[in-house]
Amino acid sequence: MSETPRLMPRSFAHLSDEAVVALLARSDESALAELYDRFGRVAYGLALRILRDEKLAEDAVQEGFLAAWRNADRFIPERGKASTWLMTLVHRRAVDLVRREDRRRAEPLSESVDPSSSGSAEDDAWLRFERERVQSALKQLPDQQREALELAYYGGFTQSELAERLGEPVGTIKSRMFTGLARLRELLADPRTGETAWKPTPYTT
Repeated sequence: MSETPRLMPRSFAHLSDEAVVALLARSDESALAELYDRFGRVAYGLALRILRDEKLAEDAVQEGFLAAWRNADRFIPERGKASTWLMTLVHRRAVDLVRREDRRRAEPLSESVDPSSSGSAEDDAWLRFERERVQSALKQLPDQQREALELAYYGGFTQSELAERLGEPVGTIKSRMFTGLARLRELLADPRTGETAWKPTPYTT
C-alpha cells in the first residue's frame, strides 16, 4: 500500500529557498521544517566535519537553524543565496562549540569541591521546577510534535524507530521533532535573560 504524499512539501515545492526564508521571517514554523528538510543533512555533515562528534554536530545544527528562525528578517537575497546564509549560521555555531569544548577541556578540575555536598534540597527543588516547566511547555505543542518528542526523550526511541512506530517517513519525523524543539526552546526561554533553560539533544538513527 503506497503512502499518502505529505502536504507540506507540495505547498513549498514551487518556492525558492529565498522565498521559504521570507516565510520564515513571518514566523512560519512550516517554513522552518521545510528548510530543515532541504538542508538538514548537508548542515549536519558540515557540522560533523568541524566537530567530529555526532551529538555536538546535532547541537550545532539545531542552534544554527534556530538562529535562522530568529534572524530570518535580516536575510538579504541580493547579498547571497539562502543556502549559503544558512550554512554560515551552522558553521558559526559549530566553531563556537569547538571553542567551548576546548575551554572546557582546558579548565582544571577543582579539588576543593566535595561531590557528596553538591546535592541539596535547593537543587532538588530546582530540578522539580524545571521538570514542571518542560512538561507545561510540552502541553502547548501540537499533538504530533509533542508525541514525537515525548517518545524520543522519555521513551528512548530513535528517529527510525519513531517512523516505524508512527507509520511516517523518517524525514517527516525529523521535521516534526525539529519544529517542536524550536517551539519548545521559545517556550522555555527565560523572559528576563533571553536564555534557554533546557536544551535537549534528540536521539539519532
